[in-house]
Amino acid sequence: MNSTISRRPFGQKYAFVVVAIAFLALLAGAGQRSAPGVLIVPLEKAFGWDRDVTSLSAAIGIFLYGLVGPFAAALMQSFGVRRTLLCALTLMAVATGASAWMTQPWQLVLSWGVLSGVGTGCVAIVFGATVVNRWFVKHRGLMMGLLTASTATGTLIFLPGLAALAESGGWRPVVLTISAVCFCLLPLAWLILPERPSDIGMVPYGAGVGYKAPAPVHANPLKAAFAVLGRAVRTRNFWFLFATFFVCGFTTNGLIGTHFIALCNDQGIAEVRAAGLLAVMGLFDLVGTTASGWLTDRYDPRKLLFVYYGLRGLSLMFLPFSDFSIYSLGIFAVFYGLDWIATVPPTLRLTVESFGERDAPIVFGWIVAGHQLGAASAAFMAGAVRTAQGSYLNAFLISGATGVVAALIALQVRNAKVARTAAAQPSA
Repeated sequence: MNSTISRRPFGQKYAFVVVAIAFLALLAGAGQRSAPGVLIVPLEKAFGWDRDVTSLSAAIGIFLYGLVGPFAAALMQSFGVRRTLLCALTLMAVATGASAWMTQPWQLVLSWGVLSGVGTGCVAIVFGATVVNRWFVKHRGLMMGLLTASTATGTLIFLPGLAALAESGGWRPVVLTISAVCFCLLPLAWLILPERPSDIGMVPYGAGVGYKAPAPVHANPLKAAFAVLGRAVRTRNFWFLFATFFVCGFTTNGLIGTHFIALCNDQGIAEVRAAGLLAVMGLFDLVGTTASGWLTDRYDPRKLLFVYYGLRGLSLMFLPFSDFSIYSLGIFAVFYGLDWIATVPPTLRLTVESFGERDAPIVFGWIVAGHQLGAASAAFMAGAVRTAQGSYLNAFLISGATGVVAALIALQVRNAKVARTAAAQPSA
């Protein structure tokens, strides 16, 4: 395989081929993680399951999606990126495909909560960060912005079609379609994705003649993940970045990603139209997050995070008081979409600067775990609030307030050299 790849006429630009494969894998993972938002209403109609039950499944999936991140990053370093991706895609395909025969809530929790959460957790932002750090020296922020935007593109491509499938054929065609997409990606990952640039006689894109790649890590993944965490938790930057990314998940995947279609349904808006609005958010996030990567290469990432979180919080507090006309929802979709996950490139840059290239993917995995913990909290909280009060109003006000708080926390991140020195200090 490696000799075949090395003869291809890409040269050092083969890094962009690798990014394309990573983009498709992340796109599939994003489609799978966004599907519960489409399934809530059809499962209610088919089985009579309350919204807090389906929200619990989504919350478990989101939580495991994040919790697996640091262990997946360590596994990629020791077991290999390619093999980890192949195992994850297989698990995602099998779990979602098997759910077509579920009849009980525990089966929903197992397939779409536990198994899907573990699988998509290996095909997540930490996967993108590992690929970018391994294959690029130049344009890292831009490439990370592009890969992060693939989660929005997954929403853009999948949600309207999945919503149409759910409306016309119920929930089963939705889960079978997602399973088929994951199976189709397996041969691409097997044939085209090398483990690292040196395997095909290359150096990372933009690397100079004297570039020396970090030595491969062969430590036990569990031990490596916790060892890096032990060093990171002694620094203020880790907790600041963890807290802000908790809010990022709380205000995106957990709230909007899981409950936006159901919120619109409460206002008499058809499921397909609501999914179309999420797709608009996905389209504009593709622009916003890629632009955020470009900005991250040039400006202070702390100030970028301050702007992103502040504007996001204000937009969430506005939404419940809008008239839910196509005009006001369209404005919200564009504005919110530009800011959906624009926070990822500056957060990754701060992580790399604070903890170094070797530890950064695993530290970032733990920070992403905070993101998904926040998302899981919001997914369950919003469903519980809706069940108890019959409205999503307080859920959106709480989420908006957390965005404003995160904007202020982002400004407290310390100079990277100071943070790295603190991380290197031995524990007392």
